[in-house]
Amino acid sequence: MFPALEKKYTKEQLRILEAQKLAHHIAFAPVIFQVSRLMVKFGIFQLLSDTRGGLTMEELVEKTKLSRYAVQVLLESSLTIGTVLYENERFVTSKAGWLLLTDPLIGVNLRFNHDVTYLGMYNMEEALLNGKPEGLKVFGEWKTVYEGLSSLPDAAQRSWFEFDHFYSDNSFDEALQIVFSYNISKLLDVGGNTGRWALRCVDYNKDVNVTIMDLPQQLGLMKKFISGKTGEERISGHGANLLDKNEPFPRGFDAIWMSQFLDCFAEEEITSIVSRAAESMDENSRLFVMETFWDRQNNDLAAFCLAQTSLYFSVMANGNSKMYYSEDMIRCIEAGGLRIETIHDGLKSGHSILVCKKA
Repeated sequence: MFPALEKKYTKEQLRILEAQKLAHHIAFAPVIFQVSRLMVKFGIFQLLSDTRGGLTMEELVEKTKLSRYAVQVLLESSLTIGTVLYENERFVTSKAGWLLLTDPLIGVNLRFNHDVTYLGMYNMEEALLNGKPEGLKVFGEWKTVYEGLSSLPDAAQRSWFEFDHFYSDNSFDEALQIVFSYNISKLLDVGGNTGRWALRCVDYNKDVNVTIMDLPQQLGLMKKFISGKTGEERISGHGANLLDKNEPFPRGFDAIWMSQFLDCFAEEEITSIVSRAAESMDENSRLFVMETFWDRQNNDLAAFCLAQTSLYFSVMANGNSKMYYSEDMIRCIEAGGLRIETIHDGLKSGHSILVCKKA
């Protein structure tokens, strides 16, 4: 792992009272989460942030139209959590409360965990013991979340795509420069979701044609999303179930792109997918794998967020994948018949790009 993480994770960092506080926060984590979410949803953080010098409880009751009881329990909880302060008999936001209100990444994570994972996480024990996404049953009877994406409740579907796009889209500018530094006229986008990367490609390079390889139901969402957009005529779909070991990759592509895709599979599935990709490649083509590896982050906060996201895969997505340790991913890729030509680290949102060629 990167030096900053090794320093953090190989030695005890907390004094005993700090450790005790952390342990209590963990014990009450579901309460802390929901209180903080509602402080955002009910506009209390916003009101406190907008008002110089803060507000009294009575003023907040009047402005929010909530009962005094509701405002009081939320404020008292938030005060002890540390997201508000009580100064001169008025409530004000703390730095943490302000971040919950204004930081876009925190907002995306907050909505994703409430709308997509919260109810299902109750089944984490069952999921880990069975190796299946047992929490997904709160939404429907699918084997994986990907099969049910088009049928998720509106809030869950919206938060899922917001979460997925936020992490990938912030890296696209740098990724486009890396990918198109190679001579590419035909690109295969594997697991392309709604086609956002494909649209960026055809906008960046006026000669490239992109084929999105994904589940048929996902291609339906993709076609709806790209309809009427510039470059639509240079984007096509190729329906496939990548979990089918007999499903071949189409040939004739200069590049194969997999963004936040291989982390959706178990190690043996990754090797199977890569081996089939390798069979379709020639000596001049390349596979680009963009992932957020938790061990290749420059700070422990990023590593923390990614490690917690792994449990979404365990409980909700498919029951057997995760945010990978980079050496595990590289081992799977090499077992699939490719070698790592180069690694680009430090893209926005903590992404790395592995550039792979035939061994």
